[in-house]
Amino acid sequence: MPMKRKILIIPDIERIDESLKVAEKYDLAFEYNDFYMPDLLDDSARLKKTVETYKSLDRDRSNDTLHGVFYDITVHSDDPKIKQISEDRIKSSLDIATELGVTGVIFHTNYLANFKVAFYEDAWVERNVAFWSKLVKETPNLNIYIENMFDEEPGLIVRLFERLFNDGILTPEEKKRIGICFDYAHANAFGNDMDLWENSVFPYVKHMHINDNDLKADLHQPMGEGKIDWARFNRFVQEKNINSSVLVEMKSIEGQIKSLEFMKENHIYPYDK
Repeated sequence: MPMKRKILIIPDIERIDESLKVAEKYDLAFEYNDFYMPDLLDDSARLKKTVETYKSLDRDRSNDTLHGVFYDITVHSDDPKIKQISEDRIKSSLDIATELGVTGVIFHTNYLANFKVAFYEDAWVERNVAFWSKLVKETPNLNIYIENMFDEEPGLIVRLFERLFNDGILTPEEKKRIGICFDYAHANAFGNDMDLWENSVFPYVKHMHINDNDLKADLHQPMGEGKIDWARFNRFVQEKNINSSVLVEMKSIEGQIKSLEFMKENHIYPYDK
């Protein structure tokens, strides 16, 4: 399900009129960041009000995305109770996304990045293949994107998608609805080798998150304020023929505007034409 609008921002529900104006001026979609918070999910009245607020806006939500739950989510857990609550939380994200009518939902890899033990890594791959392949079949109207977070290298997320795409688990149509959300800022801050990241994930990239940082921490700075090499980002997109949607990921409206203007002035994807 290709998106008409390639750039997204995070709406600020407390300043929603300003978010709407920015979205209209730059022709943007929204990526909702309200619904991964456990306290909101467990407050049914506030949750309903938040959903209804977004539904009441006079705008097309079919290009929007939603950031799903990620706090303590462990679908690969050996503990059946933790695994079950993780699956329940993920399904709640999908239910909210369906009610809002968005195009896709983003989840994290959520593995222990420093637990470099073969049995743990193998179990992570096997259990994630089983879980996400089942889920993509059960949600035919949603795209599912899996995002790198503290991952130091792309090995496990690539193993996951190699299995999903090459083992005959998914139909060609289902493969169109699942992919990597490549968080370029995370890879720069936590990854050890950007060549390896770019050369490994590109066949599966369907969505991206971008912001700036000091190459050490996930600062979510406006673009141009940190040390990320945006010319390199452009080369990656062009050489690997990336044609994905991209979230300008910072919550500050002022930071969003500064980033969008930086992208336009420096011809950063998708302003690279």
